[in-house]
Amino acid sequence: MYEKIKILDCLLAIIYQESVSIAIKTHKKALVRQMFSVDLKKMFTRNFYFFTSTKLALPMKKIIWVACMLASLSTSAQKKKSVSTPLENDKQAIISNLDHRFDEYAGISKQIWNFAELGYLEEKSSVLLQEQLKKEGFTVETGIAGIPTAFVATYGTGKPVVGILGEYDALPGLAQEATPEMKPIAGQRGGHGCGHNLFGTASVAAAVEVKNWLQKTGKSGTVKIFGCPAEEGGSGKVYMVREGYFNDVDVVLHWHPSSANAADASTSLANINAKFRFKGIAAHAAASPERGRSALDGVEAMNYMVNMMREHIPQDTRIHYVITKGGEAPNVVPAYAEVYYYARHKDRAILQSIWKRIENAAQGAAQGTGTKVEWEVLGGVYNLLPNVTLAKVVHANLSKVGGVVYNETEKQFAEKIADTFGEQKQPVTNAAQIKNWQDASENATSGGSTDVGDVSWVVPTVGLGTATWVPGTSAHSWQSTATSGMSIGQKGMIVAAKTLATTALDLYSDPSIIEQARVEWQNKRGANFSYEALLGNRKPALDYRK
Repeated sequence: MYEKIKILDCLLAIIYQESVSIAIKTHKKALVRQMFSVDLKKMFTRNFYFFTSTKLALPMKKIIWVACMLASLSTSAQKKKSVSTPLENDKQAIISNLDHRFDEYAGISKQIWNFAELGYLEEKSSVLLQEQLKKEGFTVETGIAGIPTAFVATYGTGKPVVGILGEYDALPGLAQEATPEMKPIAGQRGGHGCGHNLFGTASVAAAVEVKNWLQKTGKSGTVKIFGCPAEEGGSGKVYMVREGYFNDVDVVLHWHPSSANAADASTSLANINAKFRFKGIAAHAAASPERGRSALDGVEAMNYMVNMMREHIPQDTRIHYVITKGGEAPNVVPAYAEVYYYARHKDRAILQSIWKRIENAAQGAAQGTGTKVEWEVLGGVYNLLPNVTLAKVVHANLSKVGGVVYNETEKQFAEKIADTFGEQKQPVTNAAQIKNWQDASENATSGGSTDVGDVSWVVPTVGLGTATWVPGTSAHSWQSTATSGMSIGQKGMIVAAKTLATTALDLYSDPSIIEQARVEWQNKRGANFSYEALLGNRKPALDYRK
């Protein structure tokens, strides 16, 4: 059919040239000008009487007859090409439904953005999403895995079981107005600099559409949405994995806010984090310093040794820290000090060996400064286990859904944000583009960590990112916080919801996808794999943000 259409294009070009030639030969200059100023179809329509009543009649009647036959062929080809399957019709219906409900879901995401609740403290955010799911007919179990703000909502029966992850925790220190200028919100502890207000809302929206489709079609299948608190350092999903909440799930879908639209088979960094607490002896820093032992000295000695260690670890390792307690007054030798450490690497075994050296540095620092140290591992997550089979399905659906197109107001907002990036500035129109599959790599590693990694090692898992932020935006910034609270972020959120829901339809409709994904997943994790949480057997650190 493609060849026929190309032939049609060529013949129409010949007809047009022949028409011009005839007109020139008969000195119809006005007609020549008209031929160059309108398209072929309009030209034939306007001049039909002229063609059939002049010297042009005979040749032009033949030309018109050929054109009509070819036009009929083209129309027939287009009709055959546009024939869609019932599944594609159902996907289009979901896309339309989500467009119609845009304002509703935008409102939910904005409420969560305003709540800006930190990890394990997301009481209002969790309840809001739960109430939406209950209203839609889901059965909701709350307080799972020993976490008051965690939940799982279920609809349907039988296999396959498709899980969708949703997050809703904010980050400390990123309270920001939804404006294109840096404008902190006074008195607010945190902000949605990672867009989790959008994350949780889109996942709920997708689950609702899947539920409606299962209900309408009567197909066998179950959809579960997991309300996941404290992704930012609290490892909420790890406790859910450890307690077996994903054991009966066949595939898990997730997404994340981003500055680009992409679905690939990349991985992430495994992560261990802990607070190291040094205890010393208080004394007057000037009158009797010899009687004191500075806990802050212990923290600084540890930091110094870890920083020297950086030269002698794999270069793709990431180690960062903040001193969370350092004393109260310069003239008092600090009796207590605390430092909060993160360490990351894509290989869990390498990460664990590096972490052991960090712990040794803490012990050495305590011994050298005459203080005592203890530490509490607050979080630990696996690297993502990529699944190419599933990623290609998500990429295909994302490509059909399309990216984020700004209206004029949004474009002006985006340009102002982009101007703050300096050399990192990108065209704001990139938000409408979908990254090509060949640009993604199974060996690519993002610079971040996520507790989705643990989920991916116990069930085949796949995700995507959508352009909820202005192209070039860094996560965990005032710019990402601002955009997560307005229509640009909300448009990207709906792109994610559409992609998750349409991907779920593929999984319910074609069992071979899940079978192939599971084979790939089993081969990658290995026959002898046994899950052990990097944070050990500890209970959830419910107070880590208090």
